Amino acid sequence: MVKSGIICFFLLHLIIDSTEMKDNYQFAGEYECKLDAKGRVKIPAALVAQISAVKPFEFTMNRGFEKHLMLYPKVVWDKKTKEINQLNIYNTKHRQAIRYFYRGATKITADSTERILLPKNLIEYAGITKDIVLFAYHEQIEIWSKEVYEKVIGEEPEDFSTLADEIFGNVSISDSISDNE
Repeated sequence: MVKSGIICFFLLHLIIDSTEMKDNYQFAGEYECKLDAKGRVKIPAALVAQISAVKPFEFTMNRGFEKHLMLYPKVVWDKKTKEINQLNIYNTKHRQAIRYFYRGATKITADSTERILLPKNLIEYAGITKDIVLFAYHEQIEIWSKEVYEKVIGEEPEDFSTLADEIFGNVSISDSISDNE
């Protein structure tokens, strides 16, 4: 009895771990693309390789924090919505955050040639015309008008090391050790 319980626990643990691994994305890259006349963009092959575990390519797109769009794989979107749905609808700031987060949210599925259709209202919001940049990091992909992206990147701090020091420099060695235990 005990042995079978251990085996069941072990198998369940493997199933849970493999499911979590499938849903753990680590996107990386910056890709210049063109929007076609119908508002579609082809996902570059290098990015397709990073998201190949998701078949069909199901995403949700919404507005980003700046004038860009966010593209989330379905499992990541589901995780983000669980977080946002924990907010208190009776708190004004929370309601505003919920509304802004969901504003423009649209389910997207890539076609057989790995193209996605960007909704017109979101194209207008982001000021996208033809040239776009896909900026992929962590679990999401930002979609920018190339012109706006270059302007934002052009405002990059002259001394990135100072910014990194301000953000990460206050971590003590004992904090790092206790976090790893």
